[in-house]
Amino acid sequence: MRTQPTAWHKDGYEVSTDPQRLDLDVIHEFLRLAYWSPGVPREVVERSIRHSIPFGLYAPDGVQAGFARVVSDCAQFAYLADVFVLEQHRGRGLGAWLVSCVLDHPDLQRLRRWSLATADAHGLYARFGFAPPAHPEIHLFIERSAQDLWGRS
Repeated sequence: MRTQPTAWHKDGYEVSTDPQRLDLDVIHEFLRLAYWSPGVPREVVERSIRHSIPFGLYAPDGVQAGFARVVSDCAQFAYLADVFVLEQHRGRGLGAWLVSCVLDHPDLQRLRRWSLATADAHGLYARFGFAPPAHPEIHLFIERSAQDLWGRS
């Protein structure tokens, strides 16, 4: 289903979809403390990555600097999730560049619908065309709290 890993380069940084390069310790540590996934177990993070297109952001020295993943059928729909840039790499436009790389991925072109959830980055995503649903009355969700699923760590 997926093509070979794809990579983008900017100012010494790299975004790559190669899952073998991901530093799962760094990703899990960030996500277990993030507001959207508090206490998420490592095995859940690993499974979510296995069933997604992962986008690792790497600093010039090759260490993990950020991450994003996309859940998609690569035909009509994609969900952008777990987007972050580590604190020491912020302020360089890397978050916007990471999202741009995601949207430029060859397997994710001409999709009918993209979605995401954010509590604090509406301005970032609006630059790429993300907006509240035009017809919220037709969108339904089942939402379970992280506390109910995993407890808190």
